[in-house]
Amino acid sequence: MHRYYVNKNAQANGDHEVHKSGCSFMPAEHNRIYLGTFASCRGAVQEAKRRYPKSDGCAYCSSECHTS
Repeated sequence: MHRYYVNKNAQANGDHEVHKSGCSFMPAEHNRIYLGTFASCRGAVQEAKRRYPKSDGCAYCSSECHTS
């Protein structure tokens, strides 16, 4: 199980990236929302989409959920 966060700031393409705790590209604390603990990024991205419908996994720490 890992802790996941979503970036409050959208990327240039409009996606809000979902990051696993410890990611080198984790947004600053004031720019992220804790999503919870999940077995994989799939559940975390689903949770992020409740807040930001255009959410995607980080290409580095959640590559299996990265689609853009």
